[in-house]
Amino acid sequence: MKKWIFAIIIVGMIGWALYDFIDSNRQSADEFVPVEDERSLEEDVREQLDSGENNNVSENAEVGLEEGNIAPDFELQTLDGETAKLSDFRGEKVMINFWATWCPPCRAEMPDMEEFYQDKDIVILAVNLTETENDLQQVEDFINEYKLTFPILLDEEIKVAEQYMIQPIPTSYMIDSNGVISFKAFGSLNYDFMVQEFEKME
Repeated sequence: MKKWIFAIIIVGMIGWALYDFIDSNRQSADEFVPVEDERSLEEDVREQLDSGENNNVSENAEVGLEEGNIAPDFELQTLDGETAKLSDFRGEKVMINFWATWCPPCRAEMPDMEEFYQDKDIVILAVNLTETENDLQQVEDFINEYKLTFPILLDEEIKVAEQYMIQPIPTSYMIDSNGVISFKAFGSLNYDFMVQEFEKME
């Protein structure tokens, strides 16, 4: 009889311990409240896949910043007041370039980028780190000086630069027609190298 009572007490204690453990994990999960606007990048891509917007993207592809990953989507206003969203260019080859007017290597590669843009069927999204500039006039003067014709996107709060974990500038990403990162480069690129990487993309 005593053995049965002892066994019931032991089983009860184990049951209580399990219940307490599960309940505390549930409370911890309930306490985590995600930031409302901070949705998973992967969720965005999965939604696009489900809606049939990106039929060419492998369902196993992951959103990330490495070669072979789907490039994280973003939306910024251009210097002309238009809105540009990376995913709007799915089906086209894209070069994303992070730059600023005060950056000497950025200045060095701009003429080559313009020539590349004119010669090849490439979308260039030149993301200016606007928060680091003195004013917009400085950006406009730069565009006029180098006679740039590709879209200049204004990252006014450097949110996209943070999203892409940009440290040195210029930093460039080559994105293939499926939205997948084909190549990334830290530092300035010359025309021949841009063409070489362009020709490797789908």
